[in-house]
Amino acid sequence: MKSREFTEIELDRIIEMAWEDRTTFDAITLQFGISEKETIEIMRREMKLSSFKMWRKRVQGRATKHAKLRVAGVDRFKCTLQKQITHNKISKR
Repeated sequence: MKSREFTEIELDRIIEMAWEDRTTFDAITLQFGISEKETIEIMRREMKLSSFKMWRKRVQGRATKHAKLRVAGVDRFKCTLQKQITHNKISKR
C-alpha cells in the first residue's frame, strides 16, 4: 500500500495531534484517513529517535489515546483548558 503524501502543515498537525494526550488515534484517522500504525510510522520518520521513543512510551496503552479504553462520556479531542495551537506555535488570543 502506497502511503499518502502530506503537506508540511498536515504533517505538523498530525504530529501535534499525536502528542496531545486527549486526542485519540481515532480522531487522527477521522481527520486524515490514516491508521494508528501509519501515525506511528509518521512519528518514527519525522522525529528524532529519542523523541520518538519518549512519545511511544507515553502513549502505549494510554486510555486517552485509544477511544475504546476511554471512560464513558469523554468525547472531546482536547482539554477545554488547552490553548489554541497553530503550526506548532501557540497562537496569541
